[in-house]
Amino acid sequence: MNKNYVIIGGSSGIGKELVNILASQENNVFATYNENKVENHDKVQYQKFNVLNDSLNLDNLPDEIDGLVYCPGSINLKPFKRFTDEDFISDFKLQVVGATSVIKTLMPRLAAGENSSIVLFSTIAVQNGFNFHSQVSISKGAIEGLTRSLAAELAPKIRVNAVAPSITDTSLASKFLNTPQKIATQAEKNPLKKIGAAKDVAEAAAYLLTDKSSWTTGQILHVDGGSSTIK
Repeated sequence: MNKNYVIIGGSSGIGKELVNILASQENNVFATYNENKVENHDKVQYQKFNVLNDSLNLDNLPDEIDGLVYCPGSINLKPFKRFTDEDFISDFKLQVVGATSVIKTLMPRLAAGENSSIVLFSTIAVQNGFNFHSQVSISKGAIEGLTRSLAAELAPKIRVNAVAPSITDTSLASKFLNTPQKIATQAEKNPLKKIGAAKDVAEAAAYLLTDKSSWTTGQILHVDGGSSTIK
């Protein structure tokens, strides 16, 4: 049976790959975009949505939603002493306040579905201490706490999980992977000696949306080529 999925930030990177995966499985996908050019087609409907400034338009969304994925994020790496309070707050608004606002908005429609699923995104930097990652780790650490707390609060009706990737070849990480040397350096650090592709992470998110993961909630799924566990 076709399912209804909402992907916030579905026009690039991991979100775009996830939209393609879900649509190819004949699901109905409702995705948002901010600046990237998109086109509606049979299984995908887009709406423009800036998570910091706009309200999500519910007019074209179904009354029952089987899955929600929140993709917007940022990677700002600098020494802790160079960040201002406003820098931290800006990231927190994008990655945490944006997610909680969307979840609240769609909660009645998620509750109307059967075995509905929420998927969020963290990073391995929350569990592994890396230089210059304080800003991203603060926001994503909050996402991991939210994942576990919401999973407890919404069980058994709605499952909540998060995916925590390592550096992945997307536009968000392009400044760290914009030369062959940088790519080779990052790949060498990874136990599998390669950089993750957006589809690698999107496939994990797709799994957490489907009935194949019906006994999985409150989990942080590490998709990182072994970086978080293999030294």
